[in-house]
Amino acid sequence: MYVIRRVYEMKESRDTRLGATLAQLVAQRYVDVDQRTPVTVYFNGGTLPGEKGRVYMDWTAEKIESPYRGDNVFPTDEGGYSARLREITADSWIEFYELLSPDKRVEL
Repeated sequence: MYVIRRVYEMKESRDTRLGATLAQLVAQRYVDVDQRTPVTVYFNGGTLPGEKGRVYMDWTAEKIESPYRGDNVFPTDEGGYSARLREITADSWIEFYELLSPDKRVEL
């Protein structure tokens, strides 16, 4: 099992909450077509310690799959949320982490 994190760095910190809202709407479209498990979206608009102007999306997956696989279903972008998110994003990247399950633990 894996945790997948998508990070968006906003062009302007003032757009962070809007970016989080758009990211949530985009993520829900993927959940609705069974391409993702439920997604958690969180952000720092500058009122908390840490990196400001960032939006994070986390979800879990049994396996890491290519978005270019033949059976992948891309949801429609009816509200233009993906395009709007790209407009206010300076940079984005994706991170992958392996979850520690009982069978992966090191015996001490």
